[in-house]
Amino acid sequence: MRPDDLALLRVPGVPTVSPDGRMAVVAVSRLDLDADTDRSRLWAVPTDGSAPARPLTPGPRDTAPAFSPDGRWLAYLGAEPGEPPQVHLLPTAGGAPRRLTGAPLGAGGPVWSPDSRRLAYTARAPEPGRSGTAPEAPSGAEAPRLITTLKYRLDGVGFLAGRPSSVFVLDLPPDGEDDGAPPPEPRRVTAGAGEDADVAWSPDGAELAFTSARHPRADRDLVRDVYAVPAAGGTPRRLTDGRSDCALPAYDPSGAWIYLTARPDLGPDGLDVVARSATLCRVPAAGGTVETVLDPEDTDRGDDTPGTVLAGGAAHLGVQRRGAVVLLRVPLDGGPVETLVDGPFTVRGFAVGGGVVVATVAHDRSAGELIAITPGRRRLITGFGRALGATGRLRRMAERTATAPDGAPVHGWVTVPDGPGPHPVLLSIHGGPYRQCGWSLSEDTQVLVSAGYAVVQCNPRGSSGYGQAHGRAIRGAWGEHDAADVLAFLDAALEDPALDADRVGVMGASYGGYLTTLLTARTTRFAAAVSERALTDPVSFAGSSDIGWYFVDQHLGTDPARLAAQSPLAAAGQITTPTLVVHAEEDWRCPVEQGLRFYVALKRRGVPSELLLFPGEGHGLARSGRPRHRLARLQHLLRWWDRWLPASADAGPGLDELPGEVVDGEPLPMDDDGRGPLTVRATRLG
Repeated sequence: MRPDDLALLRVPGVPTVSPDGRMAVVAVSRLDLDADTDRSRLWAVPTDGSAPARPLTPGPRDTAPAFSPDGRWLAYLGAEPGEPPQVHLLPTAGGAPRRLTGAPLGAGGPVWSPDSRRLAYTARAPEPGRSGTAPEAPSGAEAPRLITTLKYRLDGVGFLAGRPSSVFVLDLPPDGEDDGAPPPEPRRVTAGAGEDADVAWSPDGAELAFTSARHPRADRDLVRDVYAVPAAGGTPRRLTDGRSDCALPAYDPSGAWIYLTARPDLGPDGLDVVARSATLCRVPAAGGTVETVLDPEDTDRGDDTPGTVLAGGAAHLGVQRRGAVVLLRVPLDGGPVETLVDGPFTVRGFAVGGGVVVATVAHDRSAGELIAITPGRRRLITGFGRALGATGRLRRMAERTATAPDGAPVHGWVTVPDGPGPHPVLLSIHGGPYRQCGWSLSEDTQVLVSAGYAVVQCNPRGSSGYGQAHGRAIRGAWGEHDAADVLAFLDAALEDPALDADRVGVMGASYGGYLTTLLTARTTRFAAAVSERALTDPVSFAGSSDIGWYFVDQHLGTDPARLAAQSPLAAAGQITTPTLVVHAEEDWRCPVEQGLRFYVALKRRGVPSELLLFPGEGHGLARSGRPRHRLARLQHLLRWWDRWLPASADAGPGLDELPGEVVDGEPLPMDDDGRGPLTVRATRLG
């Protein structure tokens, strides 16, 4: 895969299924590199596979489709260029879509009432004078922000004060009304600063459940409760007991229970979140204690479905398991759990209608396709990834297991280029730490392997997918078991003669950037490193990150000596490895000061280093950044590795540092297919 193959990526989202089970609709996104924008449109596909998927809407940014319970309507979010998403309505019998909302900062995904006559959604309601209320007034001209809370900003969202997330209800236009008539005005049914989310309807349509943090200690813990409010508006009542982190409530058909995804007990201070899995739970609809339905020790939810899906007397959810996300069907009556999708796959989202389960499933060479599941059969019904697959540049991962020095097993993968080798090796460390790498398409891996590098990845202790004890093994001890695990896995992988043990680099982002940096302070075995959007100094992170006020205390501890032992910046004086520091200028999860200070520490000591900054981007740069920034990031990775770890052992001198103001870097070697050279553009300051 080449960096410009990003334009061939087609990424399907979470599907919706018609009530009769005959049709699925899904948003498929792509990167428009020429226009530097994301595009998405809705596609419809018969679940019996009788016809190929066909485009249903033109875009440019259509997402979050939802069939009405009566099947007459399809609601979705649509956005024009430069505008926030709004709720749209499309008649399934044919006709033009109609925009129903004009939320200043955009609307959340629409949720249908049982009678198919109302829609609920969440949206930010900015105060007058704040962003979104006066287009002619730039954000820099807003009034000062007086901040009195710990939770005052969020990466990818911005400052929270003055624009809380609330629940809205929207009546459908009357049948037969002319499309030129203005749609009914949405009703705001909740208010306050609780950051309301995850709205769901009761079976009788009389009330709405949602999640929020409205308790007295809401600013100092991570508890989120389930609340209920009359659909017409009123005073919310809390349904859960204030000890859990609750999300995605859904009433069962009887209305007696609410099923949800929750981390069921965050301890007496509401902050015990390290490696706490989110699993299927329930609470009486009248209110009570959150009860676990599945054991959180080995059922950490990992799909992107924006709700808890109840259908056919069962709940459905995706669970992280050893690098995969499997799809489970959990009978509400306590019967045995059924696995609908397992193996080397990642279930990203799913929906159920008319007895048909439709799931978006990815694997190591696919960003996702839709499959339809009926009793005794699974059918592939889309081929969105054909264009990328037809390039022949995607490589399979090989699963392996190693043993750490203390005897612990370490599970991971190695992806190797074509040819006998020996190939230079890149150890790639995932973020989190309570996350997993595994059976899904990694653009970084595929691009690097196509350039001639073998990529080594594993899930060390601290990762998810192997139980809570595995995740909590590094609490207060980052850089110990996790560092030992990744090095043990690397050493085991290097026993393969196709891998060159004398030419190895290391890279990672977020927590992966943290561990990358720490490893380079302890060993000189790596030819070079890439530390991307990393936590480098726990002390300043506590006061600068949107999650820093609790994250450092819970994950690394509070003892100054222990913090220093876990701090990459404190050990920067020992680093001699050439390092590319990559950061996003508007990253509030791992703030840019973390990267700036680390880069300066290296540069002052004469360590070969570069700082690559991406304007206007947050922590999700590699996943959701501007298309040209994502392209440039991959190009710079190739440029850096070609300089310090060329894919050919007898290659000539590597690329020089980027000179001048705005320049074209020297071309990297052509692929075997003879495609044109890759050039890198960057702005050099100073």
